Amino acid sequence: MGFLPTKALFITGLLIGLFGICKVVKSAPNTNVTSVLCNSGIYTGGDPFTISLAYVLDELKSVTPSREGYDYRNISPYPNAFAYGHASCNQNLTGTDCKTCLDAAETHMLDTCKNRIGARAVLNDCATRYEQYPFKD
Repeated sequence: MGFLPTKALFITGLLIGLFGICKVVKSAPNTNVTSVLCNSGIYTGGDPFTISLAYVLDELKSVTPSREGYDYRNISPYPNAFAYGHASCNQNLTGTDCKTCLDAAETHMLDTCKNRIGARAVLNDCATRYEQYPFKD
């Protein structure tokens, strides 16, 4: 009779250990590109839009991963040339993985759409967009 509680205790410990291992297993965000779209309008390096765009993109990457639902819209505070932005991530990601995905989306978007006044990158686990005008996704 003393064997059964010991065996049950062993099995319980084994199951707890397996569940503990499952909790620490992590997967990286899927940053494969679905699409990148570019606005046809272009801005130049000295354009005030560059400051607005930098503000919007930095805020999208820093705020979105900490927002409930990983969904955030913003506008630059500079009235000389407003920039509007939106970013979202798969809600199954961690905040860190959301930021990693948004970093990748921004890189693809800016590399593909150099000096464009609007662009959108959609990756498997996140998306980001900016424009020179207000928009709804």
